[in-house]
Amino acid sequence: MCHLSVNINKLATIRNARGGDNPDLIRWAEMIQSYGAQGITIHPRPDERHIRRSDVVELKEVVHTEFNIEGFPSEDFMEMVLRIQPEQVTLVPDPPHVLTSNAGWDVISRHGELKPVIDRLREAGIRSSIFMDTDLEQMVALSQVKPDRVELYTQDYAEGYAKDREAARAPYVEAAKLAKEMGMGVNAGHDLDLSNLRYLYEGIPFLEEVSIGHALICDALLYGMDNTVKLYLRELR
Repeated sequence: MCHLSVNINKLATIRNARGGDNPDLIRWAEMIQSYGAQGITIHPRPDERHIRRSDVVELKEVVHTEFNIEGFPSEDFMEMVLRIQPEQVTLVPDPPHVLTSNAGWDVISRHGELKPVIDRLREAGIRSSIFMDTDLEQMVALSQVKPDRVELYTQDYAEGYAKDREAARAPYVEAAKLAKEMGMGVNAGHDLDLSNLRYLYEGIPFLEEVSIGHALICDALLYGMDNTVKLYLRELR
């Protein structure tokens, strides 16, 4: 079964809109895990517009499933994750000002900066994952940096699903198969929801993890968090 990691950035955004501690991020992380999620994902950005650095420290104490920290591998980010020791670090190419992750890595031109980062994570016993589009030339270039996993950036799949779901999924299946042949695990994330998740998983049955935040939190407003986590888990069975 593919694991569900719930990205709780959106809960932090709601909290920060009013200040204080409501919703209580730490309590929600505990509850989301109790509802069956196999991981908690966060993406602490330099401006702390959602996840704060203090959250990262506190979450480490309560995340007993997989703790996945996403981010751009600046030196201060690397110092943080090496100190916190999450189970997985997902490297994204986001500059500080972007609203949300919107592209995979250009490994061909940036492998020189990525390889030392991945080596540092491996030496620390932290699983590395790298955010990637489905460009097969870029996927082949991963042989130069050797991450443990790739996370396929699924926005194009989500946007194309309603028009032609088979055509939308095809490049992801091909990229996932190539990654698997190269010895890497495969994760996926971005704009996955209850309507399109199962079809992607059916095409990539060896998918190890999906990271879902925005859609899941929105669905929780309708169905409640406990029920929503279970609905997403059902799509992955």
